[in-house]
Amino acid sequence: MSFLALLAVTAVALFGPLLSWATRWRAPLLVGQIIGGVLIGRSALGLVDAGDPMFTLLADIGFALTMFVAGTQVPLREPGLRPLLLRGAGRALLASAAALGLGALVAHFFGSPHWLVYAVVLGSSSAALVLPAMRQVGLAGPEVTATMAQVALTDTVSMVLLPLVLDPGRAGRMLAGAALIAGCAAALVIGLRWLARRGMLRAEHRVSHYEGLALELRVTLVILFALAAIAAQTAVSIMIAGFATGLAITAVGEPRRLAKQVFALSEGFFSPLFYVWLGASLSIVDLWRHPETALLGVVLGAGGILAHLAGRLVGQPVSLAALGGAMLGVPVAAATIGTQTGALADGEPTALVVAALTSVLLLASTAALARRRFGPASPTPVAHDSAAPGARG
Repeated sequence: MSFLALLAVTAVALFGPLLSWATRWRAPLLVGQIIGGVLIGRSALGLVDAGDPMFTLLADIGFALTMFVAGTQVPLREPGLRPLLLRGAGRALLASAAALGLGALVAHFFGSPHWLVYAVVLGSSSAALVLPAMRQVGLAGPEVTATMAQVALTDTVSMVLLPLVLDPGRAGRMLAGAALIAGCAAALVIGLRWLARRGMLRAEHRVSHYEGLALELRVTLVILFALAAIAAQTAVSIMIAGFATGLAITAVGEPRRLAKQVFALSEGFFSPLFYVWLGASLSIVDLWRHPETALLGVVLGAGGILAHLAGRLVGQPVSLAALGGAMLGVPVAAATIGTQTGALADGEPTALVVAALTSVLLLASTAALARRRFGPASPTPVAHDSAAPGARG
């Protein structure tokens, strides 16, 4: 990857804030970034190659950091969180049940045998999409926290289930990898709390502050990349490694300076690069070769929101239920795995990408709808220097 290609990536990444500022409904930043990637990728100008190993590695780092930030946004230290987690888990189960029925219906209508794949996609959520969008529009309150828990749980479970229905031959290895990452995250929480009780974290914090060493960021990146390496070796999605690291750090209490540093590193470069890479990797031309897949993709994208509207049956507000139906990582991963293994029929991978794009486009309107009830009283900019809930100074 050359500096000219990097220039193109960082330039079109500005489409994110530009589109957000230029619209009354505050389009999520990633919408403009994905559109920018489409423009310079294989579907249009061809200025960058999404298959370039260096570009892919940088995008993977961006995905891991994006999911780390998403993990730190889950308010694990908030009082009264347990009942909200249980509420979110119940709604996730209800959405999954609705997704099974919708998946079978869609597969029957389009003559596909992959109804379980469709069900996993329809029942999935995207923490990388929803949690940053919630943060951007300033949503808050118990119902928002419960929805965050629902999205986080659904996203993680869907990423674990997806390989099982697409490539059962590697199921054991993937489950073992996910369990190993979860065990490492739990051990990290125990270790950090042990160090905190003995005052060692506070001492390290002071040294890092006065000497300007950025030790918290350095250690966090070591942990994040270690779990990402485990994920890569066990064919587990990197999103699980990033999200697990973020949850572990916020369970102990994320230092405010670390929150600012990670935010700058992620939102300033790596996260926009990931979304631009995602847009650049899409082949919109494939829709002309398989025009019927466009309809399948739109149906799946809208069907994901419909499945999550089942939460309304147990009192979940419509806007938050619809917001929880936004998906990205699962359909994109399904398209990637299906293409690599040949498990999907011709056109189905493209349809899954269209489903992700449809969901991304619908995210802006659902986030704006939720903001009317659960957002601030008046439009306020996102506080870029604020720390996640539970952060310590």
